[in-house]
Amino acid sequence: MRFMATRQLIWNKNYNVKPREISKAQDRFTDLLQDLYTDHPQYRELLRMILSVVGRGGEGDVGQRIRDEILVIQRQNDCKGGMMEEWHQKLHNNTSPDDIVICQALIDYVKSDFDISVYWKILNDNGITKERLLSYDRAIHSEPHFRRDQKGGLLRDLGNYMRTLKAVHSGADLESAIANCMGYKSEGQGFMVGVQINPVPGLPSGFPDLLQFVLEHVEDKNVEALLEGLLEARQELRPLLFKSSARLKDLLFLDIALDSAVRTAIERGYDELNNAGPEKTMYFIAMVLENLALSTDDNEDLIYCIKGWNHTLSMLKTQRDHWALYAKSVLDRTRLALANKAEWYQQILQPSAEYLGALLSVDQWAVNIFTEEIIRAGSAAALSLLLNRLDPVLRKTAHLGSWQVISPVEAIGYVVVVNELLTVQNKIYDRPTILVAKRVRGEEEIPDGAVAVLTPDMPDVLSHVSVRARNGKVCFATCFDPNILVELQANEGKLLCLKPTSEDVVYSEIEEGELADSSTTSKKAVGPLPVKLVKKRFSGRYVISSDEFTNELVGAKSRNISYLKGKIPSWIGIPTSVALPFGVFEKVLCDDLNKEVFEKLQILKKNLEEGELSALTDIRQTALKMAAPPQLVQELKTKMQRSGMPWPGDEGELRWEQAWTAIKKVWASKWNERAYFSTKKVKLDHDYLCMAVLVQEVINADYAFVIHTTNPSSGDSSEIYAEVVRGLGETLVGAYPGRALSFICKKNDLDSPQILGYPSKAIGLFIRRSIIFRSDSNGEDLEGYAGAGLYDSVPMDEEEKVALDYSSDRLITDENFQKSILSSIARAGNAIEELYGSPQDIEGVVRDGKIFVVQTRPQM
Repeated sequence: MRFMATRQLIWNKNYNVKPREISKAQDRFTDLLQDLYTDHPQYRELLRMILSVVGRGGEGDVGQRIRDEILVIQRQNDCKGGMMEEWHQKLHNNTSPDDIVICQALIDYVKSDFDISVYWKILNDNGITKERLLSYDRAIHSEPHFRRDQKGGLLRDLGNYMRTLKAVHSGADLESAIANCMGYKSEGQGFMVGVQINPVPGLPSGFPDLLQFVLEHVEDKNVEALLEGLLEARQELRPLLFKSSARLKDLLFLDIALDSAVRTAIERGYDELNNAGPEKTMYFIAMVLENLALSTDDNEDLIYCIKGWNHTLSMLKTQRDHWALYAKSVLDRTRLALANKAEWYQQILQPSAEYLGALLSVDQWAVNIFTEEIIRAGSAAALSLLLNRLDPVLRKTAHLGSWQVISPVEAIGYVVVVNELLTVQNKIYDRPTILVAKRVRGEEEIPDGAVAVLTPDMPDVLSHVSVRARNGKVCFATCFDPNILVELQANEGKLLCLKPTSEDVVYSEIEEGELADSSTTSKKAVGPLPVKLVKKRFSGRYVISSDEFTNELVGAKSRNISYLKGKIPSWIGIPTSVALPFGVFEKVLCDDLNKEVFEKLQILKKNLEEGELSALTDIRQTALKMAAPPQLVQELKTKMQRSGMPWPGDEGELRWEQAWTAIKKVWASKWNERAYFSTKKVKLDHDYLCMAVLVQEVINADYAFVIHTTNPSSGDSSEIYAEVVRGLGETLVGAYPGRALSFICKKNDLDSPQILGYPSKAIGLFIRRSIIFRSDSNGEDLEGYAGAGLYDSVPMDEEEKVALDYSSDRLITDENFQKSILSSIARAGNAIEELYGSPQDIEGVVRDGKIFVVQTRPQM
């Protein structure tokens, strides 16, 4: 339907069809769409898109009036020959949406005192060329020629005729959509048929007045009142769109027309913003977001973005500190929501456009930009423009600059532009390379030979990739300014020198000779030294309690958490722990119960050694087929119950199976792609890597945090840096888009945390009371190899994804609560650093205001 609306397809070529037949066909088609809309709510957004590009059609011989009224115009205005007669023949033969454009071109031509260039401009702007006019079955050869005394009559009659054309061909035209809902009557004259459309029953009281207001103000230069009226009308209409009714399609066409009118008004209102403050821009953003939410089925995230903008406006009005910093986080979240929307459109629409486009011989350029054009035609494009306008204002007000430097390392290298860091993470660059990556999710490895990664994406400062960058002495920074980013991308292939400070990156082009003088880059190009591991043996015990954790039996994760017990202040909670020590996986695998699994794994490992990388997935799947020896089950039950943890088997066999599957997933994560390539990179013997499993009760967190007790961006050891998210910490350390709340705190003033950035993550993870099985390998925190974060920790129960509403989150809105929680997190970090006597990387959670630490390790 869109290919037809954009004139890529001409459905009525070499085929004669009467206007009333077209009108009737469109009426049947839109009835069908109406039924689908009612019966299949999951497709409503797509059905709206289809309706927006088809005509309403109509019974009551609305279509016949197209033929009748052109004769009346010709007779009443004495213009029976030339172009008008050719158009009359076309209309009788095959009327199409082109006729709306031709009618508009004639109206504007008459209005301009018969300036023929105006006629051609309107036609050409809407894709109708001279060649297209000649291609009709009844071609239009001539240009219009009218006398001055015909002007008044033509404007009156062509204006009326436009309404008839739009009633058939353009369901989403505002005036005709309102008329169809409110009802109208057109008397027949002479041979003409009459038309009567009854009002849609059950409209809200006051709704007709609201629509009348919209019609009266639709051309206003100052658009604020119009926008409010349009959105109010859409809000009142929305409940009716979810009910089945015989006239539902008329309501849908009205809603689509109101939506379109909002976009037009916003574009007209850009001038109002030129001399206005940020408050007005934010108000406009909230209105466009609301318009987008009213057209979107799954709109929870958009609604929370609107609430975020409203909260920002109230912060600004009450002159609260940090309003710009908070607004920046809402802006970032809104951008993420738009990106998700665009991605959804791309996945849903583009494959069909390409498939049908090829079969229908549509121009390739039209196929390529199909989805892009749909996005550009909607509210999302207007919203994106407003966000781009506001972003530099907020950055300046909040003193954010154009960069966030995550790893401030000087670097010299050749610029390479990539779409996603993920796609090149296992590549080896044979010369020092500065990667400019459009997407960085946070979980990637940094490829060998890369000396810098620059991105517009916003991974957390404590995400996996950020830690990897600092450990590997790689420059890593987020660029907020699209102009700087374009400039960097334009330097592809050139040799640049990067000089980052804690909040800026200065770069310049240099000569090849200067590369040879750079010791840092030549060092970087050398591969890493091999890392040695000691193979662990089965100790004779399947499960051990925390007081039995030793270097021989478990990894650093388990030992560190055990060491904290009784040594840190009592107000910091430590979860109870037991562990399946090193060697248990290998022991279970060699059990007679698992003979077939063992044999299959031997074959798959051999395939892997021979370079068959698909074997990694097969190994993980095969490991999940292991059965649990009865002695393991008995020991785990005993140890868990003695330590005060709930035994999953008490809730039934199915619950134990869930727990056993989670344990196997932890073991199997030894063969996940990221971990496998990481060990290969440092020439670590993968067979020698052993996996213990730390078993802890999950604390259903209100918030999760990660602390680095030395600020990782500046290296300042007098300053604690921490990041906090709602719910479980997986959204912080995993690849969940958006930023966490970040703050710093001076160690000599732990009561004064300073917020650096508010959260923009859309999703929080929450879980019922449960058990988590944490990976604890002998390959974590080694000299030259940081294995932390590579292997999986698996909760017994699935986490629930919840869209986050920060406007009602006390950590954001209640300054006293915020200070109390952040200070407590900083104090916990400081206490643990004092215990170890060295900088620490600490993970923990907050539940009902109490701090729990779930793991600590040396800060790398």
